[in-house]
Amino acid sequence: MPARKGSYLFPIKPGNTAIITGTMGELRNTHFHAGLDIDTPGIGVPVLSAETGYISRASATTGGYGNVLYVTHPDGNTTVYAHLEEFKGLVGEYIRKERYKRKVSEIDLEFAPNQFPVAKGDLLALSGNTGGSGGPHLHFEVRDLNNEAINPLMYEFAEVKDNMAPLVFKVALKTLDASSRINDQFGRFEFSVVKNGNQYSLLHPVLASGNIGVEVLAHDKMENSRFRYGINYITLQVDSQQVFQQVIDKVNFGNTRQILTLMDYKTLELRGNRFNKLYIDDGNRLTYYSGIVKKQGIAVTHDKEVQIQLKDFNQNESKVRFNLKYTPVVIETPLLTASGKPFETELIENTLKVQVKQCANDKPELTVWSKGKDMLFNPAYSGSNQRVYLMNLKTILPDSIVTCQGTIRFNFKDRIPSESEYKYYSDLMDVEFPLQSLYDTLYLNVAYDTLNKQEIFTLGDRTSPLNKSISVTLKPKFSYFQSRDLGLYRKEGRGFVYVNSEWKNNRLRFSTRDFGQFTLMRDTIPPTVTKIALSSAAARFKIRDNLSGISYFEANLNGEWLLMVYDYKTGILKSEKPDALKPLKGDFELKVVDQAGNEAFFRQKL
Repeated sequence: MPARKGSYLFPIKPGNTAIITGTMGELRNTHFHAGLDIDTPGIGVPVLSAETGYISRASATTGGYGNVLYVTHPDGNTTVYAHLEEFKGLVGEYIRKERYKRKVSEIDLEFAPNQFPVAKGDLLALSGNTGGSGGPHLHFEVRDLNNEAINPLMYEFAEVKDNMAPLVFKVALKTLDASSRINDQFGRFEFSVVKNGNQYSLLHPVLASGNIGVEVLAHDKMENSRFRYGINYITLQVDSQQVFQQVIDKVNFGNTRQILTLMDYKTLELRGNRFNKLYIDDGNRLTYYSGIVKKQGIAVTHDKEVQIQLKDFNQNESKVRFNLKYTPVVIETPLLTASGKPFETELIENTLKVQVKQCANDKPELTVWSKGKDMLFNPAYSGSNQRVYLMNLKTILPDSIVTCQGTIRFNFKDRIPSESEYKYYSDLMDVEFPLQSLYDTLYLNVAYDTLNKQEIFTLGDRTSPLNKSISVTLKPKFSYFQSRDLGLYRKEGRGFVYVNSEWKNNRLRFSTRDFGQFTLMRDTIPPTVTKIALSSAAARFKIRDNLSGISYFEANLNGEWLLMVYDYKTGILKSEKPDALKPLKGDFELKVVDQAGNEAFFRQKL
């Protein structure tokens, strides 16, 4: 998209070279980044209005954008200034009074055009680290009349220097159906690249046949910065013909979670790497693709020359070149990587891959059991004392597979279509999938276990993403005394995350946008409240909870409500007085309550 004339004023230290910590369109774990992140040396840097207009909205929240201002301009755009430490001027006074009037810490206000006018360069606020910020900076957005975020770099900010091309680290190739092969194998394989200036290549041609998906692990760089940035333009050419183009020049807030179809979600979830897919999944409804787009990947029926072109907003460019050498499907391959395990399974798209270490004098066939019936299954290919079997889950959902190395048991219960509503019922749980809650067909995994007198319900696999929340009704087998301290939790890493739920007829109902393991636990321990500073000038505390998490807090001074602002990242809770000049004096009381209803109090006379 071309640069726009009549550039806006850079909102942080205009005229000085800026350090950018994030660019528009870069891939985050669950969303596209919608603006520029501008580094600040700590908090308290003046934030200036980019153009004449009026403050149309202000919000203060614990998460997300934290303290944020929206300024609407005569050209129809709205600029957004987020993670602020302090609102300044008349609007700051108004926001504080409204919070006291309503007795709320979090607030969202909209204003009339003549209520808080601003001129270009006016002081709006001081920069901060509020909300979901990972460090002190200003998040700056430009939104158009359709409330879509457009790239702020279109306004040619001289403060932003970028003459560096994107860096490429790996290319991944993936078989998109059971008849496809990469180096005589089925699956997803990553290849390191060799760098020569801004040109990259693979060391050797890759043997391939069938439909192959290409992914790339790359990010952009800027001078004098340690940060990584997004890449706005990516194209894929096969034999000099463009088959894929992705252009991210706007972010639609309504479909930003669709990012989970643009990246390889399983790799992101398991290893944290953001591989950009250069093919389009069935459930991908993003609008970043134009020109010639091939949805099924590259059809390799003869040798192919492949080129990936990556460009940032300033048109700095890198290219990756490699060759796919057509090789017909074989049943014996010396390239198969041997596994130290007796057997391994992996679900890739609609195909279940089972790799089994050979036994002495065993037969090549597997016995597959499904719904009380058995069948023999032959290997797709073999090598390195291993056999690989490929099963199309569209036609069979195995309950178990008998191998010479032992029996593999599965918990596949149903096929859930991606493009329609669906309801699953069982003795363990009922699950309602609304329209477009899935990105692709789901082979639902449901299981039940007990550990240390605790029920564990497994619903799906955490490497499968959800687009919308699903409704779940758990049917516990244990009897529970239903009190507030009894809560539902989802396992996350080594810990647990509290899930809002309600009991009805001895069943537990909740909504979730994450698959995983769920269990019931009691939280009987109140939050901890640690005084950092308490004087006539300010009150600062650190609050923590051991399990369910902080639900709410409330402070009073001489019985009058006192505004407290919470930073969940640090656990710091600090006061904001109704009158900056009036000291805190009298009986101070702070109450902190966790999700289980446990209360902690701190009282002191000032």
